Amino acid sequence: MKTTAQEPRPAGEPKRRSSREFRLLWISGLLASLSAQTSSIALPLLILRQTGSATQAGTIGTVAVGASLLTMLPAGALADTVERRRLMLWCGLGGVLTAGALAAAVARGSAPMPLVLLVVTAGAVITGLYGSAALGMLRTVVPADQLGTASSRLQARGAAARLVGPLLGGLLFSWHTFLPFAAESVGLVASMACLAAMRTRSAPAGRRGGGFDRKELTAGLTFLWREPYLRTVLLVFGIGMNAAFGAMTFAALAVSSDGGRSGTGSGFVVSLTAAGSLVGAFLAPRVRPEEHARFLVTATCWACAGAVAVLIVFQQPVVIGLLTAVCIAFASLANIGFLTTLLLVTPSAMVGRVESAAGFLSSLVQPLGPVAAGALITVWGPSTAFGVLAVVFAVCAATVTFAPSMRHAPAAVADPGSSDVPDVSGSSDASDASVTPAAAASPAAAPAGLVEGDAA
Repeated sequence: MKTTAQEPRPAGEPKRRSSREFRLLWISGLLASLSAQTSSIALPLLILRQTGSATQAGTIGTVAVGASLLTMLPAGALADTVERRRLMLWCGLGGVLTAGALAAAVARGSAPMPLVLLVVTAGAVITGLYGSAALGMLRTVVPADQLGTASSRLQARGAAARLVGPLLGGLLFSWHTFLPFAAESVGLVASMACLAAMRTRSAPAGRRGGGFDRKELTAGLTFLWREPYLRTVLLVFGIGMNAAFGAMTFAALAVSSDGGRSGTGSGFVVSLTAAGSLVGAFLAPRVRPEEHARFLVTATCWACAGAVAVLIVFQQPVVIGLLTAVCIAFASLANIGFLTTLLLVTPSAMVGRVESAAGFLSSLVQPLGPVAAGALITVWGPSTAFGVLAVVFAVCAATVTFAPSMRHAPAAVADPGSSDVPDVSGSSDASDASVTPAAAASPAAAPAGLVEGDAA
């Protein structure tokens, strides 16, 4: 690190500056996530109030998932092409404009369905771009030996936003229909202010203005496929477990709500699920999931298999809520471990593409879970549905337990050619906030954001 004789730099300055940058990035993401969650509950309520059609209200979720899947890989490629902080600021501005347009339409008395679908589509695209760029920024501002702790704080942030956001959105909607969308705009402005205050820049090496050909778009998928450990975890834990977990949570809500006739039981399950996610995030610094990731992935699979097996017989809301909370706590720890590993083993110039590829695979079949669970409950009843899910979880657990590819996690990259170059108040000292993961580090790992989580 360079210093001058006239103005010596204190020994703790790089660490303090890195901590400052991470706090700003964390708060910015919290405000963005909280804003999105606030409006997510209000949108379907708005459509139901305006049209009375549950089908049109459900269309919102379908469009959001479809737009997210279609744009996920291009978003990762773009995040590896441009300066990431600037891209995040543009995403924030786009979110402010779309949320503001919807708030204005609702305040005038009606929001046309085409406008709502446009806002939902834009929001899905913006979220994909923001998430990919934010993980690249995280890699830049957090030293390699602190990535596990940083990932746990991201998980806690996401759980808190999912817990508070819908409650806040519902409360604001009950006061006036336009308030949740106005609050989203205000929250995104505050998020942009935090980003603007950051001094770090993260510009990937050698890809400025690069094209979006097939090779670039699939580079993240190729990287993941060539690593046996990552490939196995993504296919089994990301795809298989995600679909089964979505089916499990839907079945849990359907049974605890007595087929939709009671909101008390389902609300209790939702609250315990959010609490389980927070417990997992708070335990992470003590458990250090990046060092025990294979065990946590395996434990999550077996915990889900055991929990669903119990639900074949005992289906009281208290039992359902507690078992679901235990499963989500395990999943949170496994998610944190994977995110940490993914950041350490991926060259910094590819973080956006690899992260978006992992998210794409993990989201590919997740929407099918609730549909499958609903069909099983309708045809054969809850006990049979839970029994089928127990078998699926057990197969996933056996695979990750005995697969040879799970025995060796990839080593962290030294990444000497990275150009994640921080621009600190015009200083020429590029080492202040850059990250060069130690080549000697050898984290074990497994997926974060696969069952549920907050990317960044």
